[in-house]
Amino acid sequence: MYQTLREKSAAILEATGPYRRVGHAIDIFLIVLILSNVVAIVLESEAKIAKAYKLEFFYFEMISVAIFAVEYLLRLWCCVDKFDYRTLEISEWKKRVKYVFSPLAIIDLVAILPTILMAFITFDLRFLRVIRLLRIFKLTRYSRAMQLLLAAFKEESSSLLAAFFIMNVVLIMASCGIYLLEHDIQPDKFGSIPKAMWWAMATLTTVGYGDVVPITPLGQLFGGVITLLSMGMVAIPTGLLASSFANQLRKRREVFNEAILHALVDGEVDRNERAHLDALRTELGLSHIEANQAIKMMTSQRVSTLYCRHCGKKL
Repeated sequence: MYQTLREKSAAILEATGPYRRVGHAIDIFLIVLILSNVVAIVLESEAKIAKAYKLEFFYFEMISVAIFAVEYLLRLWCCVDKFDYRTLEISEWKKRVKYVFSPLAIIDLVAILPTILMAFITFDLRFLRVIRLLRIFKLTRYSRAMQLLLAAFKEESSSLLAAFFIMNVVLIMASCGIYLLEHDIQPDKFGSIPKAMWWAMATLTTVGYGDVVPITPLGQLFGGVITLLSMGMVAIPTGLLASSFANQLRKRREVFNEAILHALVDGEVDRNERAHLDALRTELGLSHIEANQAIKMMTSQRVSTLYCRHCGKKL
């Protein structure tokens, strides 16, 4: 089934076909390595621990970056044999360029880039050490929920931008209103619109730190109105993401069901079709239980349309 080394590498990295177990073992190893890196970076921020285990942290970082770099290069090399890219009618280098700018590939690159920059740039780059914590986003590749959330963000990007634009307008209006009502009484806290924005932001996000509060009757009334308004404002992006999250899950199941129906054209799912469905299941982030239930359900529906339920004869 997998003829070339590149195809076998793609199957291993995607944990599909006969290399599913090997791929899962590699995934588990990478997950443990990512979590270990996060713990190491957090501990390294403590000066005493960083000084006592400086050499150990250095070797662990170099080994981790080497592993992540090899993984990134392997994925870049064999991405043309992935299910999403295999059917594209473009050259292989264009497929690789498309992969490089995909969200997961960018996250993989960010995981190794800070350490590479620290090796070649001599001035203080302590902020790059903190950026290394972004490696935790590599877990997105192994998390179905995170993949669905990213897809939801992408699908609802225009609606979310519109919602955030409205929130910014409300933020400015709230800042201007509280400034007019409170700047004479509390010039140290509401002496300017930028200063008032801190209170407006804390109120609109329903956090309400309490360090800056209106004290005039009109200011308190205005603050209450903004607090009530903020509940609806926060619910807008939350509702959009929740709805899109459910739609993404439904669409993925529909795509998988269509693939099952296509495989059942001849009345059964053979070995090659089963391997294709398994690869699609992995790409869509569906579990084995969901996939098996979908295959049984679609097969049952297929049989019920082909045979009479009363006499059992083929229609």
